[in-house]
Amino acid sequence: MNNSMNKFEELFAQYNCALTDEAVKEATAKIVNEHFAENDNVEVYKQCLNQIDLTTLSGDDTVGKVAAMAQHVNEFATAFPSIPNVAAICVYPSMVPVVKKNLTVPVGIASVSAGFPASQTYIEIKVAETAMAVMEGATEIDVVISIGKFLEGDYQTVYDELCELRAASRGAHLKVILETGLLGSAENIKKASILAMSAGADFIKTSTGKTTVSATPEATYIMCGAIKEWYEKTGTVVGYKPAGGVSTTHDAVVHYTLVKEILGEAWLNNQRFRFGASRLANKLLSSIEGKEVVYF
Repeated sequence: MNNSMNKFEELFAQYNCALTDEAVKEATAKIVNEHFAENDNVEVYKQCLNQIDLTTLSGDDTVGKVAAMAQHVNEFATAFPSIPNVAAICVYPSMVPVVKKNLTVPVGIASVSAGFPASQTYIEIKVAETAMAVMEGATEIDVVISIGKFLEGDYQTVYDELCELRAASRGAHLKVILETGLLGSAENIKKASILAMSAGADFIKTSTGKTTVSATPEATYIMCGAIKEWYEKTGTVVGYKPAGGVSTTHDAVVHYTLVKEILGEAWLNNQRFRFGASRLANKLLSSIEGKEVVYF
Protein backbone atom coordinates (compact mmCIF):
# COMPACT_ATOMS: atom_id res chain seq x y z
CA MET A 1 0.00 0.00 0.00
CA ASN A 2 2.79 2.41 0.91
CA ASN A 3 4.54 1.93 -2.41
CA SER A 4 1.40 2.65 -4.39
CA MET A 5 0.63 5.61 -2.13
CA ASN A 6 4.11 7.01 -2.81
CA LYS A 7 3.64 6.45 -6.54
CA PHE A 8 0.51 8.60 -6.58
CA GLU A 9 1.91 11.24 -4.25
CA GLU A 10 4.84 11.52 -6.68
CA LEU A 11 2.36 11.91 -9.55
CA PHE A 12 0.38 14.61 -7.71
CA ALA A 13 3.61 16.42 -6.79
CA GLN A 14 4.26 17.06 -10.48
CA TYR A 15 1.09 19.18 -10.63
CA ASN A 16 -0.07 22.17 -8.65
CA CYS A 17 -2.47 20.36 -6.29
CA ALA A 18 -1.96 22.63 -3.26
CA LEU A 19 -5.00 24.73 -4.09
CA THR A 20 -7.06 26.54 -1.47
CA ASP A 21 -10.80 26.91 -1.88
CA GLU A 22 -10.55 30.68 -1.22
CA ALA A 23 -7.92 31.28 -3.92
CA VAL A 24 -9.91 29.21 -6.43
CA LYS A 25 -13.08 31.14 -5.67
CA GLU A 26 -11.32 34.47 -6.20
CA ALA A 27 -9.60 33.41 -9.44
CA THR A 28 -12.85 31.97 -10.82
CA ALA A 29 -14.83 35.12 -10.03
CA LYS A 30 -12.14 37.31 -11.61
CA ILE A 31 -12.28 35.45 -14.94
CA VAL A 32 -16.10 35.44 -15.02
CA ASN A 33 -16.37 39.13 -14.07
CA GLU A 34 -13.84 40.19 -16.71
CA HIS A 35 -14.93 38.01 -19.63
CA PHE A 36 -18.57 36.91 -19.23
CA ALA A 37 -20.03 39.85 -21.20
CA GLU A 38 -17.97 39.15 -24.34
CA ASN A 39 -19.37 35.60 -24.52
CA ASP A 40 -22.98 36.44 -23.71
CA ASN A 41 -24.27 36.33 -27.30
CA VAL A 42 -26.27 34.19 -29.73
CA GLU A 43 -23.23 32.66 -31.44
CA VAL A 44 -21.96 31.34 -28.12
CA TYR A 45 -25.45 30.05 -27.22
CA LYS A 46 -25.43 28.08 -30.50
CA GLN A 47 -21.96 26.72 -29.75
CA CYS A 48 -23.09 25.65 -26.26
CA LEU A 49 -26.13 23.86 -27.69
CA ASN A 50 -23.82 21.95 -30.06
CA GLN A 51 -21.85 20.77 -27.00
CA ILE A 52 -24.81 19.28 -25.10
CA ASP A 53 -25.13 15.62 -24.17
CA LEU A 54 -28.95 15.62 -24.15
CA THR A 55 -29.62 13.55 -21.06
CA THR A 56 -32.40 11.54 -19.46
CA LEU A 57 -31.43 9.53 -16.38
CA SER A 58 -34.67 8.89 -14.50
CA GLY A 59 -36.13 5.79 -12.94
CA ASP A 60 -39.28 6.40 -14.97
CA ASP A 61 -37.52 6.51 -18.36
CA THR A 62 -39.53 4.42 -20.83
CA VAL A 63 -38.84 3.13 -24.32
CA GLY A 64 -41.41 5.61 -25.62
CA LYS A 65 -39.82 8.59 -23.85
CA VAL A 66 -36.30 7.77 -25.06
CA ALA A 67 -37.47 7.01 -28.61
CA ALA A 68 -39.25 10.39 -28.69
CA MET A 69 -36.07 12.12 -27.53
CA ALA A 70 -34.12 10.47 -30.35
CA GLN A 71 -36.82 11.52 -32.81
CA HIS A 72 -36.56 15.15 -31.67
CA VAL A 73 -32.82 15.01 -32.29
CA ASN A 74 -33.43 13.46 -35.74
CA GLU A 75 -35.82 16.27 -36.69
CA PHE A 76 -33.81 19.11 -35.13
CA ALA A 77 -32.12 20.24 -38.37
CA THR A 78 -35.51 20.57 -40.04
CA ALA A 79 -37.01 22.51 -37.14
CA PHE A 80 -33.93 24.74 -36.61
CA PRO A 81 -31.92 24.78 -39.85
CA SER A 82 -29.55 27.55 -38.69
CA ILE A 83 -28.62 25.93 -35.35
CA PRO A 84 -26.17 23.02 -34.96
CA ASN A 85 -27.55 19.86 -33.34
CA VAL A 86 -26.67 18.50 -29.90
CA ALA A 87 -23.48 16.40 -29.53
CA ALA A 88 -24.94 13.21 -28.06
CA ILE A 89 -27.87 11.56 -26.31
CA CYS A 90 -27.00 10.24 -22.82
CA VAL A 91 -29.08 7.46 -21.22
CA TYR A 92 -28.94 4.48 -18.86
CA PRO A 93 -27.41 1.28 -20.35
CA SER A 94 -30.79 -0.42 -20.81
CA MET A 95 -31.87 2.43 -23.09
CA VAL A 96 -28.83 2.32 -25.39
CA PRO A 97 -30.52 -0.12 -27.83
CA VAL A 98 -33.55 2.22 -27.98
CA VAL A 99 -31.39 5.18 -28.98
CA LYS A 100 -29.42 3.03 -31.44
CA LYS A 101 -32.62 1.80 -33.08
CA ASN A 102 -34.24 5.26 -33.38
CA LEU A 103 -31.36 7.67 -33.99
CA THR A 104 -30.79 8.46 -37.68
CA VAL A 105 -28.43 11.47 -37.49
CA PRO A 106 -24.69 11.52 -36.69
CA VAL A 107 -24.96 12.23 -32.97
CA GLY A 108 -23.14 10.29 -30.24
CA ILE A 109 -24.80 7.62 -28.10
CA ALA A 110 -23.58 8.06 -24.52
CA SER A 111 -24.32 5.57 -21.75
CA VAL A 112 -23.70 6.01 -18.06
CA SER A 113 -22.16 2.84 -16.68
CA ALA A 114 -20.18 1.11 -13.92
CA GLY A 115 -22.74 1.30 -11.16
CA PHE A 116 -23.81 4.87 -11.89
CA PRO A 117 -24.39 7.09 -9.94
CA ALA A 118 -22.72 5.89 -6.71
CA SER A 119 -20.19 3.45 -8.23
CA GLN A 120 -20.74 1.24 -5.16
CA THR A 121 -20.77 -2.16 -6.83
CA TYR A 122 -18.32 -4.91 -7.78
CA ILE A 123 -15.64 -4.13 -10.35
CA GLU A 124 -16.70 -7.24 -12.31
CA ILE A 125 -20.19 -5.75 -12.69
CA LYS A 126 -18.77 -2.34 -13.63
CA VAL A 127 -16.66 -3.91 -16.37
CA ALA A 128 -19.47 -6.15 -17.66
CA GLU A 129 -21.98 -3.27 -17.75
CA THR A 130 -19.50 -1.08 -19.65
CA ALA A 131 -18.66 -3.80 -22.19
CA MET A 132 -22.36 -4.55 -22.73
CA ALA A 133 -23.24 -0.88 -23.25
CA VAL A 134 -20.55 -0.60 -25.92
CA MET A 135 -21.69 -3.86 -27.52
CA GLU A 136 -25.25 -2.48 -27.70
CA GLY A 137 -24.07 0.63 -29.53
CA ALA A 138 -22.77 3.20 -27.05
CA THR A 139 -20.07 5.37 -28.62
CA GLU A 140 -19.36 7.14 -25.33
CA ILE A 141 -19.26 5.81 -21.76
CA ASP A 142 -19.70 7.96 -18.61
CA VAL A 143 -18.44 6.32 -15.39
CA VAL A 144 -18.01 7.50 -11.79
CA ILE A 145 -14.83 7.04 -9.79
CA SER A 146 -15.03 5.03 -6.56
CA ILE A 147 -15.45 8.16 -4.45
CA GLY A 148 -15.23 6.38 -1.09
CA LYS A 149 -11.96 4.71 -2.08
CA PHE A 150 -10.57 8.04 -3.25
CA LEU A 151 -11.51 9.79 0.01
CA GLU A 152 -9.77 7.00 1.96
CA GLY A 153 -6.61 7.65 -0.03
CA ASP A 154 -6.83 4.30 -1.83
CA TYR A 155 -5.75 5.83 -5.12
CA GLN A 156 -4.44 2.52 -6.45
CA THR A 157 -7.89 0.91 -6.45
CA VAL A 158 -9.45 3.96 -8.11
CA TYR A 159 -6.73 3.95 -10.76
CA ASP A 160 -6.90 0.19 -11.37
CA GLU A 161 -10.69 0.27 -11.76
CA LEU A 162 -10.50 3.14 -14.25
CA CYS A 163 -7.86 1.29 -16.26
CA GLU A 164 -10.15 -1.75 -16.43
CA LEU A 165 -13.07 0.43 -17.51
CA ARG A 166 -10.86 2.13 -20.10
CA ALA A 167 -10.11 -1.31 -21.57
CA ALA A 168 -13.78 -2.39 -21.43
CA SER A 169 -14.83 0.78 -23.26
CA ARG A 170 -12.80 -0.31 -26.30
CA GLY A 171 -13.19 2.34 -28.99
CA ALA A 172 -15.83 4.34 -27.10
CA HIS A 173 -14.89 7.66 -25.54
CA LEU A 174 -14.49 7.31 -21.77
CA LYS A 175 -15.78 10.18 -19.66
CA VAL A 176 -14.79 9.91 -15.99
CA ILE A 177 -17.07 11.59 -13.45
CA LEU A 178 -15.31 12.85 -10.32
CA GLU A 179 -18.48 13.81 -8.37
CA THR A 180 -16.79 17.04 -7.32
CA GLY A 181 -19.53 17.99 -4.85
CA LEU A 182 -18.53 15.02 -2.66
CA LEU A 183 -14.74 15.47 -2.86
CA GLY A 184 -14.70 18.18 -0.23
CA SER A 185 -11.82 20.40 -1.37
CA ALA A 186 -10.15 22.05 -4.34
CA GLU A 187 -7.06 19.91 -3.71
CA ASN A 188 -9.07 16.68 -3.93
CA ILE A 189 -10.73 17.78 -7.17
CA LYS A 190 -7.32 18.50 -8.69
CA LYS A 191 -5.90 15.14 -7.53
CA ALA A 192 -8.93 13.22 -8.82
CA SER A 193 -8.57 14.99 -12.18
CA ILE A 194 -4.93 13.96 -12.49
CA LEU A 195 -5.71 10.41 -11.38
CA ALA A 196 -8.51 10.02 -13.96
CA MET A 197 -6.36 11.38 -16.79
CA SER A 198 -3.44 9.13 -15.83
CA ALA A 199 -5.81 6.13 -16.15
CA GLY A 200 -6.73 7.11 -19.72
CA ALA A 201 -9.86 9.26 -19.44
CA ASP A 202 -10.83 10.93 -22.73
CA PHE A 203 -12.92 13.44 -20.78
CA ILE A 204 -13.20 14.40 -17.14
CA LYS A 205 -16.66 15.36 -15.93
CA THR A 206 -17.78 17.13 -12.77
CA SER A 207 -20.88 15.34 -11.57
CA THR A 208 -23.70 12.84 -11.96
CA GLY A 209 -26.39 15.42 -11.27
CA LYS A 210 -27.60 13.16 -8.45
CA THR A 211 -25.93 15.02 -5.55
CA THR A 212 -26.76 18.30 -3.77
CA VAL A 213 -23.73 20.11 -5.22
CA SER A 214 -23.05 19.47 -8.90
CA ALA A 215 -21.09 21.47 -11.49
CA THR A 216 -19.79 24.70 -9.96
CA PRO A 217 -17.70 27.36 -11.72
CA GLU A 218 -14.94 26.61 -9.20
CA ALA A 219 -14.88 22.93 -10.21
CA THR A 220 -14.60 24.02 -13.84
CA TYR A 221 -11.68 26.31 -12.96
CA ILE A 222 -9.83 23.51 -11.15
CA MET A 223 -10.50 20.76 -13.69
CA CYS A 224 -9.66 22.91 -16.71
CA GLY A 225 -6.43 23.94 -14.97
CA ALA A 226 -5.63 20.24 -14.51
CA ILE A 227 -6.37 19.50 -18.18
CA LYS A 228 -4.12 22.38 -19.24
CA GLU A 229 -1.23 21.19 -17.05
CA TRP A 230 -1.74 17.61 -18.24
CA TYR A 231 -1.65 18.71 -21.88
CA GLU A 232 1.49 20.83 -21.34
CA LYS A 233 3.30 17.93 -19.63
CA THR A 234 2.12 14.96 -21.72
CA GLY A 235 0.83 16.40 -25.02
CA THR A 236 -2.40 14.43 -24.47
CA VAL A 237 -5.68 16.23 -25.08
CA VAL A 238 -8.44 15.53 -22.54
CA GLY A 239 -11.96 16.93 -22.85
CA TYR A 240 -14.07 18.60 -20.17
CA LYS A 241 -17.74 18.15 -19.25
CA PRO A 242 -19.60 20.11 -16.58
CA ALA A 243 -22.82 18.27 -15.72
CA GLY A 244 -25.59 18.60 -13.18
CA GLY A 245 -27.08 21.97 -12.30
CA VAL A 246 -26.09 23.64 -15.59
CA SER A 247 -29.66 24.54 -16.41
CA THR A 248 -29.72 28.16 -17.66
CA THR A 249 -28.13 30.08 -20.51
CA HIS A 250 -26.26 32.16 -17.92
CA ASP A 251 -24.81 28.98 -16.32
CA ALA A 252 -23.65 27.70 -19.71
CA VAL A 253 -21.93 30.98 -20.59
CA VAL A 254 -20.13 31.03 -17.21
CA HIS A 255 -18.63 27.58 -17.84
CA TYR A 256 -17.91 28.42 -21.49
CA THR A 257 -16.07 31.58 -20.40
CA LEU A 258 -13.87 29.64 -17.98
CA VAL A 259 -13.02 26.95 -20.54
CA LYS A 260 -12.19 29.60 -23.14
CA GLU A 261 -9.92 31.60 -20.82
CA ILE A 262 -8.13 28.61 -19.27
CA LEU A 263 -7.90 26.12 -22.16
CA GLY A 264 -8.30 28.42 -25.14
CA GLU A 265 -10.13 28.35 -28.47
CA ALA A 266 -8.92 24.82 -29.28
CA TRP A 267 -11.30 23.43 -26.63
CA LEU A 268 -14.40 25.30 -27.83
CA ASN A 269 -15.93 22.42 -29.78
CA ASN A 270 -17.87 19.26 -28.95
CA GLN A 271 -14.84 17.01 -29.41
CA ARG A 272 -13.28 18.58 -26.31
CA PHE A 273 -16.09 20.28 -24.38
CA ARG A 274 -19.56 18.98 -23.48
CA PHE A 275 -22.42 19.95 -21.20
CA GLY A 276 -24.41 17.24 -19.44
CA ALA A 277 -27.92 18.63 -19.40
CA SER A 278 -31.62 17.92 -19.69
CA ARG A 279 -33.16 21.40 -19.28
CA LEU A 280 -30.37 23.48 -20.81
CA ALA A 281 -31.19 22.73 -24.46
CA ASN A 282 -34.61 24.41 -24.32
CA LYS A 283 -33.19 27.37 -22.37
CA LEU A 284 -30.49 27.93 -25.00
CA LEU A 285 -33.01 27.57 -27.83
CA SER A 286 -35.21 30.17 -26.13
CA SER A 287 -32.23 32.55 -25.78
CA ILE A 288 -31.26 32.02 -29.44
CA GLU A 289 -34.81 32.51 -30.74
CA GLY A 290 -35.67 35.36 -28.37
CA LYS A 291 -38.88 33.67 -27.21
CA GLU A 292 -39.78 30.63 -25.12
CA VAL A 293 -39.08 27.39 -26.98
CA VAL A 294 -39.91 23.96 -25.61
CA TYR A 295 -38.64 21.59 -28.27
CA PHE A 296 -36.87 18.82 -26.35
